[in-house]
Amino acid sequence: MFQRAIEIVSVFTHPVIVSKKLHSGTVESGCGAFMFLNSEGWVLTAGHIMQDYQLFHDVHTPELKTYREAVQKIQDNQSLNPKQKQGEIGHLKTSTQWIEKISYWWSRNGVHFSEIAVDPLADLAVAKLSSFDSTSVSAYPTFRNPLDEVKQGTSLCRLGFPFHQIKSSFDTATGSFQLAEGMLPIPRFPLDGICTRHANVVDASSGRSVRFIETSSPGLRGQSGGPIFTSDGCIVGIQSRTIHLPLGFSPSIRQGNNETVEHQFLNVGLGTYVTEVLTFLDNNKIKYSLAPNNALHADASSPR
Repeated sequence: MFQRAIEIVSVFTHPVIVSKKLHSGTVESGCGAFMFLNSEGWVLTAGHIMQDYQLFHDVHTPELKTYREAVQKIQDNQSLNPKQKQGEIGHLKTSTQWIEKISYWWSRNGVHFSEIAVDPLADLAVAKLSSFDSTSVSAYPTFRNPLDEVKQGTSLCRLGFPFHQIKSSFDTATGSFQLAEGMLPIPRFPLDGICTRHANVVDASSGRSVRFIETSSPGLRGQSGGPIFTSDGCIVGIQSRTIHLPLGFSPSIRQGNNETVEHQFLNVGLGTYVTEVLTFLDNNKIKYSLAPNNALHADASSPR
């Protein structure tokens, strides 16, 4: 059912690898998905994919700067002996989880982002890539027309990059991250299901409501930011998260003298619905292709 749709969507759906070096010296890496939106180099992903960058830029970098200045001040204090200096430094506010360096690998080397916009409530983010070669992408996504409602029971598929261990290291000499040898390419993995429900997430402070689409299959790690699409390849949502619905069954399992109660859950996917995606793109004046109402083919599109 989704063979042709996956071929269409695979052209513009790629992995984004996030690597970060913590203050402890630990290097952590993870993978999500993104879509190329247009020939101007704009890409779309989940908002939480950019969360670490915002944390690095807005919180950790200023805190690290304050900490390092305080350390330097203590080190320069000639009235303190080495033991006293060590004690003073030990009382400074610090965190092993501070992000000292961070890198985003947008499926190719030498590409960075120059602009970003994030909507945390809708869990959406866009970035404009610098040094983007528009000839490297042969097609871009077509979004489902909001007038063409995705109804309960509609067959849907998602695409991303789960089940692949991501490893990278940090080269102090060059100040850059290196992906582990043999890690690329990262295979795509589709997962199908149906639309089970639509859900609204409401921000308590502002009262703003954001619409999500629920699917009978869960979103997997590595699929965040990837597309949710119909059998004709039209995008109806962006994978956001997986939620766990309690079934109310709690069977007990006995092993020897030990009895364990296991609570049963149904894992379902939650994606930002296309209406929210298009509003976000419009607000940021980003061009995209929109399918006509009741479109049968993803290539029957009109640019916006």
